[in-house]
Amino acid sequence: MKNNVLEKLAFWRSPQLSNSLGVFVSSQSLWVYDAESEQQSEHIADFPVIENNWNATFSAVKQRYGATSLQLVLSHSYYQLLQADKPSVEAAEVNQALIWAVKDMVSEPVANIHLDYFESSVSPSGKVNVVISSRQNLAAMAVACDELGFDISGISIEELALTHLFAADNSARMLVTHVPDDELLLTVIKNGELLMQRRVRGFNQLHQVSQQDLGYGMADNLSLEIQRSMDYFESQLRQAPVSEIHLLVDGEHATLAELVSANFNQAVIPIAHQGVPACLAKLASEEIYGGNSD
Repeated sequence: MKNNVLEKLAFWRSPQLSNSLGVFVSSQSLWVYDAESEQQSEHIADFPVIENNWNATFSAVKQRYGATSLQLVLSHSYYQLLQADKPSVEAAEVNQALIWAVKDMVSEPVANIHLDYFESSVSPSGKVNVVISSRQNLAAMAVACDELGFDISGISIEELALTHLFAADNSARMLVTHVPDDELLLTVIKNGELLMQRRVRGFNQLHQVSQQDLGYGMADNLSLEIQRSMDYFESQLRQAPVSEIHLLVDGEHATLAELVSANFNQAVIPIAHQGVPACLAKLASEEIYGGNSD
């Protein structure tokens, strides 16, 4: 293990431009996006993750792609995202001070907390967004990559990776994202900045809901949660209404968009993709190149 491996565990460190793979790390699979072979049918692949055996999983990736640079995006199962008061300390001491500020809100013991933070231009005064993850798990992932000859360009999270979908839009967009078997994620993005994020339980199997069942209340329930998020964005954060609502979901997404659109004045647009985890792997590559995936 190289001495600087843990230095790579900064969630949104801007990586250097390089020939890299975008990787979405879910609880059961690694989804890998190879930008250089995008014109080929096999430019997206998934590899099983069994009991966080990172050596076995990344060995399979290396066998296919060789040792290269990786830009990772963690699924929500590997972190918590909280808001906390920004400590009144020197910039170099903020991370350490935040550990003690959030220790009673997280399940990880203090000694195993790895965190970083980011700020929003519309957050309540003095608040920062704090990402907390298991230092032990991240270190195991980094060590496995290091031993296999991979270089981790950077590590990000779902909420921040999704901002690349609207990197150059001057109007705020509501984005509804659902990774299969996970909680629903509602975000508002403007000019590539994450302005608001909210997780909602009760929609874990949205990708499996039939067209018929969507019409029997599921779409209306989703519309209610979208409206609640929009109300918070407008009233609490004092922002203008979002211009459009975008759905990044698997399953009957076209039908869902049609049903949800009946409840809003804004256009409701399903995002074309090859599966939400695959889309997040592609967005991981946008972390490298800093472009817009549209």
